Amino acid sequence: MTDFNAAHPSLSSHSAFDEWPPELRALFDGTLANADGGFTASLSAADDAHRVRTALLSAGELLASDARTLAFALWPSSRTAQAVAARGRATLAFVFDGAFYQVHLDARRVLLDDVPLACFVGTIETGEMQRVAYARLTSGIAFELTDAHSVLARWREQLEWLMRAASAAA
Repeated sequence: MTDFNAAHPSLSSHSAFDEWPPELRALFDGTLANADGGFTASLSAADDAHRVRTALLSAGELLASDARTLAFALWPSSRTAQAVAARGRATLAFVFDGAFYQVHLDARRVLLDDVPLACFVGTIETGEMQRVAYARLTSGIAFELTDAHSVLARWREQLEWLMRAASAAA
């Protein structure tokens, strides 16, 4: 049997990383520069019953504080937050620059006083990028803000909490 990808190597590309490529680190740098583009990432974690729990996260809920780290915020009562806290593992998936990314994280919750969200700090275990030559991904799950002013204010506050969490975890 012929391996299709081996017979057609120019049709797809795949790369792995254990540090944020510069363009991704810039995406998660806490400036909210890409907030109006509707960027959404899917964060998944398996619970004790091996069910996958998923949360959709925006630019205001993700912060790459250094080349190998990602801080993220979830509602503490969510099944996803509980699964990440229990297992210490999560997978972040998203579309960026025409490619599909999947990043596996070792994560731990960082408790902060007076913060209503569950803040986690994860370290990249492995990351993968997949792209095909015959098609360009234009978006994954995207959103449009209905009240941009208040949402961006909330995200700025959340990013401050994530900066605190990243510092506390270091």
